[in-house]
Amino acid sequence: MLDRHDLLPAAAPVARRRPNRFAAIARSSPSRLAIAVFVVLVFLFTGLFMTPMASADGTTTHFSDALFTAASVVCVTGLATVDMATHWSVFGKTVVVIGTQIGALGVLTFASILGLVVTRRLGLRAKLIAAGDSNPLRTHHGAVPEGQAVRLGDVGTLLLTVAVSTLTIEVALGLLLLPSVLAAGIPFWPAVGDSFYYAAMAFTNTGFSPNAEGLVPFAHDYWFLSLLMVGVVAGSIGFPVIRTLTKQLRSPRRWPIHVKLTLVTSAVLLVGGAVAYIALEASNPATFGREGAGRTAFQALFLSTMTRSGGFSLVDFDQLHGSSLLVTDMLMFIGGGSASTAGGIKVTTLAVLFLAAVAEARGREAMEAFGRKIPGDVLRVGVAIVLWGSTIVAVATVVLLQITEEPLDRVLFEVISAFATCGLSSGVSAELPESGKYVLAATMFLGRVGTVTIAAALAASQSRQLFARPEERPIVG
Repeated sequence: MLDRHDLLPAAAPVARRRPNRFAAIARSSPSRLAIAVFVVLVFLFTGLFMTPMASADGTTTHFSDALFTAASVVCVTGLATVDMATHWSVFGKTVVVIGTQIGALGVLTFASILGLVVTRRLGLRAKLIAAGDSNPLRTHHGAVPEGQAVRLGDVGTLLLTVAVSTLTIEVALGLLLLPSVLAAGIPFWPAVGDSFYYAAMAFTNTGFSPNAEGLVPFAHDYWFLSLLMVGVVAGSIGFPVIRTLTKQLRSPRRWPIHVKLTLVTSAVLLVGGAVAYIALEASNPATFGREGAGRTAFQALFLSTMTRSGGFSLVDFDQLHGSSLLVTDMLMFIGGGSASTAGGIKVTTLAVLFLAAVAEARGREAMEAFGRKIPGDVLRVGVAIVLWGSTIVAVATVVLLQITEEPLDRVLFEVISAFATCGLSSGVSAELPESGKYVLAATMFLGRVGTVTIAAALAASQSRQLFARPEERPIVG
C-alpha cells in the first residue's frame, strides 16, 4: 500500500510541467493565447458581477446581463443592458473600473504582461506578442516596417509607457474634473469617486456614467465636457503615438509615418464629423436647432469626438436625422488609432486605403505619404481588416434583425457601436431578449480582440509555396 510520500516524486514533475504547457501555448500561437486570456477574463468578471455584493439591492444578477456587462467592461465598449449607475453597488462599480483598466491595456499587451509575471522576464517571444498589439503586421511572416509603430527592442519601454501614461492621465483628469463634480452638488467623497470614475471611463473610451442622470448635470459645463473630450482623444490616438509625442514633441520631422497618419487622419475625421453634424442637425429642433451658433459648434465637436469610441452623449440618438445616424455609423466603424483604447478598423487602415486609391488614380504602383513608401502588404492587411469587420457587422445585424424585429437603422447603429467598442446606443441594448444579448456580447468581443488577431489565431500555420501558378487578371470594377 502506498502512502502520500510515495506520490510526491510523481506529482513534482506534473507541477513542473504546468509552466511548460503555458510556454507551449505561447510558442504555438501568441494570438490564441491572447484570445484565451480575454475569454477567461470575460467569464471571470461575469462571475464577479453575478455575486450578490456586486448589485445594489444584494440580489444575483442574471447570467445574460452579467455576461453582457463583463464583455462590455473588458472590451471597453460602454453598452449596457442594465442601468450602470443604479444597478451596481460600490463593489460592482469598482469591478467595472478594474475591468476597463485591464481591457484598455489591449489583448496582446495584456498577454505579454501575463507572460512577464509568469516568467519573471520579458523574453523575445513576449516582446513579439507585445509588439503585435502596436503593429498587426507582426502576425505575418517576413520583414516588418518597424518605424510604423514601435521597435522590438523598445517593447519593454512601451509597456512602461502604457502603465505610466494610463495612471498619469487618469489621475490628472480626475483631479481636474473634481471641481465641476463638486459644483454639481455632489458631496465631497462621492464626488471624488465620480471624478476618477469619469476620468477612467473617458481615457479607456468606455463611456459609462456613475450617476443615473448621465451628463445632464454637466450639459452646460464646458470645462467638464472639454476634459472628457481630451481624455477620449488621449486614449484613442494610441500608446505608440503617446510615446512618440512624449519623446519627440519638438521634432515632428522624426515622427514615424504611423504617428503622422494617425494624427492627421484623426484631426480630419474630428473636424469633418463636426462640420457634418452642424450641416445636418442645425435645423433639427430636437438636437441642435434651438441652440446658438457657439453651443451648436461645441455640441457637434463633442458628438464627433465621442463617435470615435468615446461613448458619452449629450443628445438622444433617436432624435437625430437618418443622415446623421449614417454619419455616426461611419465614424464609429472607423474608430481610433492602433494600439489604443478605441475600437473600429482604425484610422491608419482608412488612411492606407485612401492612399492606395490615390496611387491608383495617379497610375503609381506604390503608396507614398510624408516622403515614405508604404509596402503593399500593409494594404492587404487593411483590406482584410475592413472585409472581416464588415462581415462581422453584417452577420450580427442580420441575426439581431431577426431576433428583435427592430428597424434596420437602430439595429445597425447598435451593432456597429458594439463592434467598434464605442458605447453609443440607440436604445436597442436595453430592450434585447436573452439571445440578442449573447449576439451583441460576441460582437463586442470580436471587435475588441481584433480581426487581424482572430485571423492569425485561426491560421494554424503558414505553408511555403515552392511553385508559382500561371498569372491571369480578372475584370475588377
